[in-house]
Amino acid sequence: MACNSCEENWFWKKIGRCQRCMDQLTTLSVVCWVVWYFGFRDDPRSVGSIALLFAGFAFNALLFLHLWMKFVILPWRDRQKRSKH
Repeated sequence: MACNSCEENWFWKKIGRCQRCMDQLTTLSVVCWVVWYFGFRDDPRSVGSIALLFAGFAFNALLFLHLWMKFVILPWRDRQKRSKH
């Protein structure tokens, strides 16, 4: 990634700070679920269907973690820091 947040080495310093990552996860999630819905929903036990289900849930989970950090945890930390000063 090209942004400063993504060039950090530690996972928790990256998550929730990069809009490009969140945009990519949103796009990947939507594309994955659309492909699964139109191509694999009729045969949910096939290998391709299961792989897309796992990928879709993984993209959604990582996107949720990014959004949780951005809109809940990071603002909460900022409020905590301001209240201490």
